[in-house]
Amino acid sequence: MMTPRFPIPQGTLDMLILQTVSLQPSHGYAIAQRLQQVSRDTVQINQGSLYPALHRLEQKGWLKAAWRQSETGREAKFYAITRKGQKQLAEVKKTWARLAVTVELIFNQGE
Repeated sequence: MMTPRFPIPQGTLDMLILQTVSLQPSHGYAIAQRLQQVSRDTVQINQGSLYPALHRLEQKGWLKAAWRQSETGREAKFYAITRKGQKQLAEVKKTWARLAVTVELIFNQGE
């Protein structure tokens, strides 16, 4: 059974990209593929959202980019997380965990 797609909440894409790139430097297409794979096809990022997000994260200093040869032999821009990006990812993970617990408390009230 295929999992239905749904739009990810605003602001979530940045943290998903940071998490994915924190595991290994990747080019845009590989990042999108990895997110789709790990989410069991629930998260599918289109290029119109992915590449502006990558550029935004690079401008913030959370990612750095370098051109390298991809697994297909073509040149691709590979993104790697910076120390500043690692700090941001750690902070957003804490915030996300706190939010998840809070939402769970509210959803479970009265049960």
